[in-house]
Amino acid sequence: MQATVKVTPARLPEVLLHVAVVRPVFLWGAPGIGKSSLVREFARSLDLECVTLLGTQLAPEDLIGVPELVGGRSRFAPPESIARDEPYCLFLDELNASAPEVQKAFYSLILDRRIGTYELPEGSVVIGAGNRATDNALARPMASALINRLVHVHLHASADDWLTWAAANGIHPWVVDYVAQRPDHLWSTPPKTEEPFSSPRAWHMLSDVLTSYGDDVDDETIAMLAFGTLTTAHASAFRAYVKTVRHAYDLDAVLKGEAPWPRRPEERDLLYFLAEAFRARLIKELPADQRGASARGRDLGFRAKTRLVELAEISLECAQLVIANDADGAPALPIWFLVEIGRDVPRLMAARA
Repeated sequence: MQATVKVTPARLPEVLLHVAVVRPVFLWGAPGIGKSSLVREFARSLDLECVTLLGTQLAPEDLIGVPELVGGRSRFAPPESIARDEPYCLFLDELNASAPEVQKAFYSLILDRRIGTYELPEGSVVIGAGNRATDNALARPMASALINRLVHVHLHASADDWLTWAAANGIHPWVVDYVAQRPDHLWSTPPKTEEPFSSPRAWHMLSDVLTSYGDDVDDETIAMLAFGTLTTAHASAFRAYVKTVRHAYDLDAVLKGEAPWPRRPEERDLLYFLAEAFRARLIKELPADQRGASARGRDLGFRAKTRLVELAEISLECAQLVIANDADGAPALPIWFLVEIGRDVPRLMAARA
Protein backbone atom coordinates (compact mmCIF):
# COMPACT_ATOMS: atom_id res chain seq x y z
CA MET A 1 0.00 0.00 0.00
CA GLN A 2 1.34 3.40 -0.98
CA ALA A 3 1.23 6.32 1.45
CA THR A 4 -0.49 9.50 0.32
CA VAL A 5 -0.20 11.31 3.65
CA LYS A 6 2.32 10.29 6.31
CA VAL A 7 2.29 10.79 10.08
CA THR A 8 5.32 11.32 12.31
CA PRO A 9 5.73 9.45 15.63
CA ALA A 10 5.15 12.69 17.56
CA ARG A 11 1.76 13.21 15.92
CA LEU A 12 0.63 9.58 16.14
CA PRO A 13 -0.72 9.67 19.76
CA GLU A 14 -3.08 12.51 18.85
CA VAL A 15 -4.27 10.62 15.77
CA LEU A 16 -4.87 7.43 17.74
CA LEU A 17 -6.63 9.31 20.53
CA HIS A 18 -9.25 10.58 18.08
CA VAL A 19 -9.42 7.66 15.67
CA ALA A 20 -8.63 4.41 17.52
CA VAL A 21 -11.24 5.11 20.22
CA VAL A 22 -14.02 5.02 17.61
CA ARG A 23 -12.65 2.88 14.75
CA PRO A 24 -9.98 0.20 14.38
CA VAL A 25 -6.69 1.53 12.99
CA PHE A 26 -3.96 -0.09 10.91
CA LEU A 27 -0.43 1.34 11.12
CA TRP A 28 1.76 0.94 8.07
CA GLY A 29 5.49 1.49 8.40
CA ALA A 30 8.94 0.19 7.63
CA PRO A 31 10.59 -2.41 9.88
CA GLY A 32 12.32 -0.92 12.92
CA ILE A 33 10.46 2.37 12.84
CA GLY A 34 8.90 1.82 16.28
CA LYS A 35 5.28 0.89 15.54
CA SER A 36 4.98 -1.61 18.40
CA SER A 37 6.51 0.64 21.06
CA LEU A 38 4.33 3.57 19.98
CA VAL A 39 1.19 1.46 20.35
CA ARG A 40 2.25 0.27 23.79
CA GLU A 41 2.97 3.85 24.88
CA PHE A 42 -0.45 4.94 23.60
CA ALA A 43 -2.15 2.15 25.57
CA ARG A 44 -0.29 3.21 28.73
CA SER A 45 -1.42 6.80 28.20
CA LEU A 46 -5.04 5.56 28.35
CA ASP A 47 -4.26 3.31 31.31
CA LEU A 48 -5.15 0.27 29.21
CA GLU A 49 -3.35 -3.05 29.21
CA CYS A 50 -1.86 -3.77 25.78
CA VAL A 51 -2.49 -7.34 24.60
CA THR A 52 -0.36 -8.18 21.58
CA LEU A 53 -1.22 -10.92 19.07
CA LEU A 54 1.37 -11.72 16.39
CA GLY A 55 -0.33 -12.55 13.11
CA THR A 56 2.55 -14.76 11.97
CA GLN A 57 2.15 -17.00 15.04
CA LEU A 58 -1.62 -17.47 14.95
CA ALA A 59 -4.01 -20.08 13.59
CA PRO A 60 -7.73 -19.32 13.10
CA GLU A 61 -8.66 -21.34 16.20
CA ASP A 62 -6.35 -19.12 18.29
CA LEU A 63 -8.89 -16.34 17.69
CA ILE A 64 -12.19 -18.14 17.29
CA GLY A 65 -11.45 -20.51 20.16
CA VAL A 66 -12.55 -24.10 20.59
CA PRO A 67 -16.12 -25.43 20.84
CA GLU A 68 -17.61 -26.19 24.27
CA LEU A 69 -20.99 -27.54 25.39
CA VAL A 70 -23.24 -25.18 27.33
CA GLY A 71 -26.75 -26.38 28.16
CA GLY A 72 -26.60 -29.09 25.55
CA ARG A 73 -25.51 -26.68 22.83
CA SER A 74 -22.05 -26.04 21.44
CA ARG A 75 -20.48 -22.63 21.23
CA PHE A 76 -16.97 -21.36 20.61
CA ALA A 77 -15.05 -20.23 23.68
CA PRO A 78 -12.61 -17.43 22.74
CA PRO A 79 -9.10 -17.62 24.25
CA GLU A 80 -8.42 -16.06 27.63
CA SER A 81 -5.97 -13.57 26.11
CA ILE A 82 -8.87 -11.96 24.21
CA ALA A 83 -11.92 -12.64 26.39
CA ARG A 84 -11.37 -10.09 29.14
CA ASP A 85 -13.76 -8.32 31.46
CA GLU A 86 -11.99 -4.95 31.56
CA PRO A 87 -11.35 -2.67 28.57
CA TYR A 88 -7.94 -3.09 26.95
CA CYS A 89 -5.90 -2.32 23.83
CA LEU A 90 -5.85 -5.24 21.40
CA PHE A 91 -2.74 -4.88 19.25
CA LEU A 92 -2.72 -7.06 16.13
CA ASP A 93 0.94 -6.91 15.15
CA GLU A 94 2.08 -8.25 11.76
CA LEU A 95 -1.59 -8.57 10.83
CA ASN A 96 -0.94 -8.40 7.11
CA ALA A 97 1.74 -11.11 7.42
CA SER A 98 -0.79 -13.64 8.73
CA ALA A 99 -2.31 -16.38 6.59
CA PRO A 100 -5.54 -15.55 4.68
CA GLU A 101 -7.55 -17.82 7.02
CA VAL A 102 -6.26 -15.89 10.03
CA GLN A 103 -7.05 -12.57 8.38
CA LYS A 104 -10.61 -13.81 7.83
CA ALA A 105 -10.88 -14.78 11.49
CA PHE A 106 -10.14 -11.15 12.39
CA TYR A 107 -13.08 -9.74 10.37
CA SER A 108 -15.76 -9.77 13.06
CA LEU A 109 -13.28 -8.87 15.80
CA ILE A 110 -12.14 -5.78 13.90
CA LEU A 111 -15.47 -4.55 12.54
CA ASP A 112 -18.02 -5.76 15.10
CA ARG A 113 -15.63 -6.00 18.07
CA ARG A 114 -16.90 -9.50 18.83
CA ILE A 115 -15.93 -13.15 18.51
CA GLY A 116 -18.94 -15.45 18.64
CA THR A 117 -20.98 -14.28 21.62
CA TYR A 118 -18.08 -12.43 23.25
CA GLU A 119 -17.88 -8.64 22.78
CA LEU A 120 -14.90 -6.48 23.61
CA PRO A 121 -15.56 -4.41 26.75
CA GLU A 122 -16.70 -0.84 26.19
CA GLY A 123 -13.65 1.43 25.97
CA SER A 124 -11.40 -1.13 24.30
CA VAL A 125 -9.39 -0.17 21.23
CA VAL A 126 -8.19 -2.30 18.32
CA ILE A 127 -4.98 -1.39 16.50
CA GLY A 128 -3.26 -3.40 13.78
CA ALA A 129 0.21 -2.87 12.33
CA GLY A 130 2.36 -4.27 9.59
CA ASN A 131 5.18 -3.69 7.14
CA ARG A 132 4.82 -2.92 3.48
CA ALA A 133 5.73 -5.38 0.75
CA THR A 134 7.99 -2.68 -0.72
CA ASP A 135 10.13 -2.90 2.45
CA ASN A 136 11.19 -6.45 1.52
CA ALA A 137 9.42 -7.63 4.67
CA LEU A 138 7.08 -10.57 5.16
CA ALA A 139 3.71 -9.27 4.00
CA ARG A 140 0.73 -10.87 2.30
CA PRO A 141 -1.92 -9.13 0.20
CA MET A 142 -4.67 -7.85 2.46
CA ALA A 143 -8.19 -8.70 1.30
CA SER A 144 -10.36 -5.75 0.33
CA ALA A 145 -12.90 -6.76 2.98
CA LEU A 146 -10.22 -6.40 5.67
CA ILE A 147 -8.78 -3.18 4.22
CA ASN A 148 -12.26 -1.66 4.25
CA ARG A 149 -12.67 -2.45 7.97
CA LEU A 150 -9.69 -0.32 9.05
CA VAL A 151 -8.58 3.32 9.09
CA HIS A 152 -5.09 3.27 7.53
CA VAL A 153 -2.33 5.47 8.94
CA HIS A 154 1.14 5.60 7.38
CA LEU A 155 4.00 6.18 9.80
CA HIS A 156 7.40 7.49 8.78
CA ALA A 157 10.62 8.09 10.67
CA SER A 158 11.33 11.59 11.95
CA ALA A 159 14.83 12.45 13.14
CA ASP A 160 13.54 15.32 15.28
CA ASP A 161 11.05 13.04 17.03
CA TRP A 162 13.64 10.32 17.52
CA LEU A 163 16.25 12.71 18.91
CA THR A 164 13.72 14.08 21.39
CA TRP A 165 12.96 10.54 22.48
CA ALA A 166 16.66 9.61 22.58
CA ALA A 167 17.53 12.53 24.86
CA ALA A 168 15.05 11.24 27.45
CA ASN A 169 15.94 7.56 27.17
CA GLY A 170 19.68 7.35 27.74
CA ILE A 171 20.78 6.80 24.14
CA HIS A 172 24.58 6.83 23.78
CA PRO A 173 25.87 10.39 23.17
CA TRP A 174 27.85 9.32 20.10
CA VAL A 175 24.66 7.99 18.51
CA VAL A 176 22.63 11.07 19.46
CA ASP A 177 25.24 13.49 18.14
CA TYR A 178 25.77 11.54 14.94
CA VAL A 179 22.06 11.36 14.08
CA ALA A 180 21.74 15.06 14.93
CA GLN A 181 24.45 15.79 12.36
CA ARG A 182 23.19 13.28 9.80
CA PRO A 183 19.40 12.99 10.28
CA ASP A 184 19.17 11.47 6.81
CA HIS A 185 20.98 8.41 8.17
CA LEU A 186 18.31 7.57 10.76
CA TRP A 187 16.56 5.25 8.32
CA SER A 188 17.43 3.54 5.05
CA THR A 189 15.38 1.48 2.65
CA PRO A 190 15.55 -2.20 3.64
CA PRO A 191 17.82 -4.02 1.17
CA LYS A 192 16.74 -6.94 -0.97
CA THR A 193 19.68 -8.98 0.30
CA GLU A 194 20.25 -10.33 3.80
CA GLU A 195 22.25 -7.51 5.37
CA PRO A 196 21.75 -4.96 8.16
CA PHE A 197 20.05 -1.66 7.44
CA SER A 198 19.65 1.58 9.40
CA SER A 199 16.48 2.27 11.36
CA PRO A 200 15.52 3.80 14.71
CA ARG A 201 15.64 0.26 16.14
CA ALA A 202 19.12 -0.34 14.68
CA TRP A 203 20.50 2.89 16.17
CA HIS A 204 18.96 1.94 19.52
CA MET A 205 20.69 -1.46 19.34
CA LEU A 206 24.01 0.20 18.48
CA SER A 207 23.57 2.53 21.46
CA ASP A 208 22.93 -0.40 23.80
CA VAL A 209 26.03 -2.35 22.76
CA LEU A 210 28.27 0.73 22.83
CA THR A 211 27.05 1.48 26.34
CA SER A 212 27.77 -2.11 27.32
CA TYR A 213 31.36 -1.85 26.08
CA GLY A 214 32.03 1.55 27.69
CA ASP A 215 34.09 4.52 26.52
CA ASP A 216 37.28 2.45 26.11
CA VAL A 217 35.86 0.46 23.21
CA ASP A 218 38.49 0.20 20.46
CA ASP A 219 38.08 1.17 16.82
CA GLU A 220 37.96 -2.42 15.56
CA THR A 221 35.11 -3.23 17.94
CA ILE A 222 33.24 -0.06 16.97
CA ALA A 223 33.53 -1.12 13.33
CA MET A 224 32.24 -4.60 14.15
CA LEU A 225 29.24 -3.20 16.04
CA ALA A 226 28.40 -0.51 13.49
CA PHE A 227 28.64 -2.82 10.47
CA GLY A 228 26.55 -5.37 12.37
CA THR A 229 23.64 -2.99 12.87
CA LEU A 230 23.68 -0.34 10.11
CA THR A 231 24.03 -0.10 6.35
CA THR A 232 27.61 -0.28 5.12
CA ALA A 233 27.73 3.42 4.18
CA HIS A 234 26.23 4.59 7.48
CA ALA A 235 28.45 2.27 9.51
CA SER A 236 31.56 3.56 7.76
CA ALA A 237 30.49 7.15 8.36
CA PHE A 238 29.69 6.49 12.01
CA ARG A 239 33.09 4.88 12.53
CA ALA A 240 34.74 7.95 10.99
CA TYR A 241 32.62 10.22 13.18
CA VAL A 242 33.88 8.48 16.33
CA LYS A 243 37.42 9.06 15.09
CA THR A 244 36.69 12.77 14.70
CA VAL A 245 35.45 12.84 18.30
CA ARG A 246 38.49 11.03 19.61
CA HIS A 247 40.98 13.02 17.56
CA ALA A 248 39.31 16.39 18.23
CA TYR A 249 38.41 17.06 14.60
CA ASP A 250 35.58 19.56 14.42
CA LEU A 251 33.68 20.70 11.33
CA ASP A 252 32.95 24.12 12.84
CA ALA A 253 36.66 24.67 13.41
CA VAL A 254 37.39 23.67 9.81
CA LEU A 255 34.71 26.02 8.47
CA LYS A 256 36.13 28.91 10.51
CA GLY A 257 39.63 28.19 9.25
CA GLU A 258 40.81 27.31 12.76
CA ALA A 259 41.62 23.68 11.85
CA PRO A 260 42.74 22.09 8.56
CA TRP A 261 41.08 19.28 6.65
CA PRO A 262 42.65 15.87 7.49
CA ARG A 263 45.44 15.22 4.97
CA ARG A 264 47.16 11.99 5.94
CA PRO A 265 46.29 8.84 3.92
CA GLU A 266 45.22 7.01 7.09
CA GLU A 267 42.74 9.85 7.74
CA ARG A 268 40.90 9.45 4.44
CA ASP A 269 37.77 8.08 6.14
CA LEU A 270 37.74 11.17 8.39
CA LEU A 271 37.99 13.38 5.31
CA TYR A 272 35.03 11.65 3.67
CA PHE A 273 32.96 11.97 6.84
CA LEU A 274 33.74 15.68 7.23
CA ALA A 275 32.99 16.26 3.53
CA GLU A 276 29.58 14.59 3.91
CA ALA A 277 28.93 16.59 7.09
CA PHE A 278 30.00 19.76 5.22
CA ARG A 279 27.51 19.00 2.45
CA ALA A 280 24.73 18.29 4.97
CA ARG A 281 25.48 21.59 6.76
CA LEU A 282 25.27 23.55 3.51
CA ILE A 283 22.01 21.85 2.49
CA LYS A 284 20.49 22.63 5.88
CA GLU A 285 21.73 26.20 6.45
CA LEU A 286 22.23 27.88 3.08
CA PRO A 287 19.08 29.86 2.13
CA ALA A 288 17.27 28.93 -1.07
CA ASP A 289 17.27 32.61 -2.13
CA GLN A 290 20.45 34.60 -1.67
CA ARG A 291 18.50 37.85 -1.41
CA GLY A 292 16.87 36.63 1.77
CA ALA A 293 20.10 35.33 3.28
CA SER A 294 20.95 36.35 6.82
CA ALA A 295 24.40 37.59 7.74
CA ARG A 296 25.16 34.11 9.06
CA GLY A 297 24.01 32.52 5.79
CA ARG A 298 26.13 34.89 3.69
CA ASP A 299 29.14 34.25 5.92
CA LEU A 300 28.68 30.49 5.60
CA GLY A 301 28.49 30.79 1.82
CA PHE A 302 31.69 32.88 1.72
CA ARG A 303 33.63 30.54 4.00
CA ALA A 304 32.31 27.47 2.19
CA LYS A 305 33.91 28.52 -1.10
CA THR A 306 37.34 28.86 0.51
CA ARG A 307 37.01 25.58 2.39
CA LEU A 308 35.88 23.87 -0.82
CA VAL A 309 39.04 24.99 -2.59
CA GLU A 310 41.15 23.62 0.25
CA LEU A 311 39.22 20.36 0.15
CA ALA A 312 39.67 20.03 -3.62
CA GLU A 313 43.44 20.40 -3.22
CA ILE A 314 43.43 17.35 -0.95
CA SER A 315 40.74 15.30 -2.72
CA LEU A 316 38.85 16.41 -5.78
CA GLU A 317 36.51 13.47 -5.24
CA CYS A 318 35.50 14.76 -1.79
CA ALA A 319 35.00 18.28 -3.13
CA GLN A 320 32.76 16.95 -5.90
CA LEU A 321 30.83 14.96 -3.28
CA VAL A 322 29.96 18.19 -1.47
CA ILE A 323 28.33 19.83 -4.50
CA ALA A 324 26.92 16.69 -6.19
CA ASN A 325 23.25 16.43 -7.21
CA ASP A 326 20.81 14.42 -5.12
CA ALA A 327 19.71 10.85 -5.89
CA ASP A 328 17.12 12.12 -8.39
CA GLY A 329 19.70 14.15 -10.31
CA ALA A 330 18.44 17.51 -9.01
CA PRO A 331 20.73 20.12 -7.42
CA ALA A 332 20.99 19.51 -3.67
CA LEU A 333 22.52 22.91 -2.89
CA PRO A 334 20.91 26.30 -3.70
CA ILE A 335 21.34 27.33 -7.33
CA TRP A 336 22.85 30.72 -6.40
CA PHE A 337 25.60 29.01 -4.42
CA LEU A 338 26.37 26.58 -7.25
CA VAL A 339 26.57 29.52 -9.67
CA GLU A 340 29.03 31.28 -7.37
CA ILE A 341 31.05 28.09 -7.05
CA GLY A 342 31.23 27.80 -10.82
CA ARG A 343 32.28 31.46 -11.09
CA ASP A 344 34.63 31.92 -8.15
CA VAL A 345 36.23 28.58 -7.37
CA PRO A 346 38.32 28.35 -10.59
CA ARG A 347 39.56 31.88 -9.88
CA LEU A 348 40.31 31.00 -6.26
CA MET A 349 42.11 27.85 -7.34
CA ALA A 350 44.22 29.86 -9.82
CA ALA A 351 45.05 32.44 -7.14
CA ARG A 352 46.33 29.71 -4.81
CA ALA A 353 48.44 28.08 -7.53
